[in-house]
Amino acid sequence: MKSKFYSVSIKFLIIHLLSVLCVSQSFDFFYFVQQWPGSYCDTSQSCCYPTSGKPAPDFSIHGLWPNNNDGSYPSNCDPNDPFDKSKISDLTGSMEKSWPSLACPSSNGLSFWSHEWNKHGTCSESVLNQHGYFQAALNLKNQVNLLQTLKTAGIQPNGESYSLESIKGAVTKGSGYTPWVECNADESGNSQLYQIYLCVDTSAANFAECPVFPKGKCGSQIRFPSF
Repeated sequence: MKSKFYSVSIKFLIIHLLSVLCVSQSFDFFYFVQQWPGSYCDTSQSCCYPTSGKPAPDFSIHGLWPNNNDGSYPSNCDPNDPFDKSKISDLTGSMEKSWPSLACPSSNGLSFWSHEWNKHGTCSESVLNQHGYFQAALNLKNQVNLLQTLKTAGIQPNGESYSLESIKGAVTKGSGYTPWVECNADESGNSQLYQIYLCVDTSAANFAECPVFPKGKCGSQIRFPSF
């Protein structure tokens, strides 16, 4: 009887340890991803402004994504800790400004933030709770002003085309780190500046050089549409 009890206890201990390991998913760095709203909207699928109105013409946060050095990434790590808007109530105003949703139909952003936490944020729980995750992303945005960095280099959101290398160079100079630039296509099929990735260490507080970049490529000349 005693040996059976010990066997059951060990079994439950193993299950518990595995669940902890699953929740505390390890990762090597974060991608901090910001998107240009003009490029999000200037596509065949268009966009819808948030219920709070048209966002400011500035780069906005897409996400803070845990990643691994081999290019893989964890996702949906803890179904037991779903997004809870009450945990970020003091951040809502800042997030509506810096992390708006442009998806259709128009929304207040909650579904977008919920998706980002449930898919990506739960995989950083070994470092950040929900409030800490969203606060970290807002802090990172304030560390590097991408739009001003590009404007300083003469790269304006005016519908003109600029070399991919000049955009990368401007962000590298402004941030101190090499970015990854993601493009999409406008309604005419032209390559345009869509998202800029910078890497962040596992504390989610400091930018770092990227150990690996996502797949995909832009043209040598890319549009920077107005918004």
